[in-house]
Amino acid sequence: MTIFNYTAYKNGTSEIVKGKIEADDMRSARAEVYKQGLTPTSIIEDQTVNKKNEKKKPLGKMPKLGLADQIDFTSTLQILSASGISIIESLLFIENDAAKLKIRQVAAELRRQIMNGGTFGGTIAKYPEQFGQVYIGLVKTGEDAGELEKTLDRLLELLSKQAAIRSKVIGTLMYPVFVIVLAVFIVIVMLVFVFPVFKEMFDSMGMKLPMITQVLMDMGLFLKKNWPVIPIGAAAIVGFINFIFKWKPSKWKIDEISLKIPVLSKLVQFSNFANFISVMQVAYDAGVPILECLYLANLTLTNHTLETRVNEATSRIQQGQHLSAALRATRTMPKMILFMIATGEQSGRLGDMLGQAVSYIDKELDAIIDVMTKMIEPIMLIVIGTIVLILAAALYLPLFASYMGM
Repeated sequence: MTIFNYTAYKNGTSEIVKGKIEADDMRSARAEVYKQGLTPTSIIEDQTVNKKNEKKKPLGKMPKLGLADQIDFTSTLQILSASGISIIESLLFIENDAAKLKIRQVAAELRRQIMNGGTFGGTIAKYPEQFGQVYIGLVKTGEDAGELEKTLDRLLELLSKQAAIRSKVIGTLMYPVFVIVLAVFIVIVMLVFVFPVFKEMFDSMGMKLPMITQVLMDMGLFLKKNWPVIPIGAAAIVGFINFIFKWKPSKWKIDEISLKIPVLSKLVQFSNFANFISVMQVAYDAGVPILECLYLANLTLTNHTLETRVNEATSRIQQGQHLSAALRATRTMPKMILFMIATGEQSGRLGDMLGQAVSYIDKELDAIIDVMTKMIEPIMLIVIGTIVLILAAALYLPLFASYMGM
């Protein structure tokens, strides 16, 4: 018997209950929780207790898999499983022939533990940092239902879609980031190497420099004498930006503000809900209860405001509301997606309509990214033009003043 930790709602209320339950597998644990008058949102094997009870060997070290690594690993595993090859033989093949060392290490550790009596889903559940809760939840559900091959195929589609969305968003942001970094580099070069050269010439004129020229000249001389300030300052700025995006209070505020900025709010919404609806579809098609579908899908949301509102929708569903009505009450999801979900609920074809919603989101996301790209280009031109104008004015204003005084 295995010990599981569960999180669930009391039927008919929004009260959250946490506890432990003993069962043979994930499916049995879920059934036992339902028997207690609870609706589970999360069931995870308790590794600490089970290790003590079963005296298993300590977990081997396993490198973290990135999204591309997960796609490679899952793709190979799905192909081999579809060919009728057992999970242990499939892992052995990956262990010997995978292109990347860390994928081979992952396959070797998984195979070792499965050969010691574990299941594939139960084994990867021990490594949430490597695979993620969504991956683990879907694999365990598919394995419990005897549809691991289909689940791996669905997972592969899901991971590929997440990689495509990430690529689109990064591609959109890469251009402005590159331009800003280039502009900062040019300004530093001008301040450190160009402005000090003009100092003697301006001093020989014996005239008072314009404020903008004097400020930039002083900055250039300071940076030239204290050049270590440049890399230290750059590192400090990068560290500060990284901190404010990771520190929860500041990140939550940024998440809230981002939903109020035109165009950017749509990018945030659609990029978040693209993954959300994709996971919902895969989990629902795999036979996962709707509350657990929401729980798994909510794990993909990176915006805290959206995550909080979807949690409110989960509470409403627990109290008896339909999925579409609960999501509509939170005012977070685009109306077209809500309409598709409502249609799917009424017609009994929710899985198909979630698939249609995924296609709709993909098209809308492409359109939003195209609009943002077109907006970014003139904005960057204005920024670069302003910087060039300020630098040119600082250098030429004293010359013009001297010519006018002659």
